[in-house]
Amino acid sequence: MARKQRFREEEEAAVDMTPMLDIVFIMLIFFIVTTSFVKEAGIEVNKPKAAQATKQKNANIFIAIRSNGEIWVDKQQIDVERISAKIESLLAEQPTEVVIIQADKEAKHGTVVKVMDQIKATGDNLRISIAGDQ
Repeated sequence: MARKQRFREEEEAAVDMTPMLDIVFIMLIFFIVTTSFVKEAGIEVNKPKAAQATKQKNANIFIAIRSNGEIWVDKQQIDVERISAKIESLLAEQPTEVVIIQADKEAKHGTVVKVMDQIKATGDNLRISIAGDQ
């Protein structure tokens, strides 16, 4: 009889893990939803050194300009004339205030200015930041 009573006590002392798993699952969903995803330009450029460089927060659009004049946005090579349309579509997906240009230190100044003009053509509320190595 003592053996049956001991088994009954162990059975009653079991811990139910379901509420804890529910809370962990809800927290996982919360962190996934609140995470902001950064879209990189898609290529690595050799940026010039900058003494007074600062990090930009909340930037989701990166435009990379290679030394040979290639322009990359969202891991795709793109023409200068199509930058404005591409930025508008990226802004529709995820609004931001800052567009970062990652120009190679050997990139031509004229190409960078054309890209900046296309960015300004999409809207006056966008700020342009040029990335440099720190």
